[in-house]
Amino acid sequence: QVQLVESGGGLVQPGGSLRLSCEASTSISSINNMGWGRQTPGKQREWVAVISSGGTTNYAASVKGRFTIFRDNTENTVYLQMNSLKPEDTAVYYCHANWRDWGQGTQVTVSS
Repeated sequence: QVQLVESGGGLVQPGGSLRLSCEASTSISSINNMGWGRQTPGKQREWVAVISSGGTTNYAASVKGRFTIFRDNTENTVYLQMNSLKPEDTAVYYCHANWRDWGQGTQVTVSS
């Protein structure tokens, strides 16, 4: 089991940017898929972005063109760069490893 710790959340104005970090307790170089999901109260968790061990990325339609996922295997960390943030991006963001192990989440609030 991989332990994951997210950080970087906070309050930002619409149109602003944030970078989330997810540090793993073990090497991530051999983990096939690492990614991010988000959840708001009363709704199911939805996937946001995923990156393969080979660097292939995929994004949910709602964030494509605004969010970028990338990984640093030397630091065992996955990042989510979020630009042009909208109020509807407000959620708790969770990092995962192979869709199985999840972190505790970090709150992102987009509001003026």
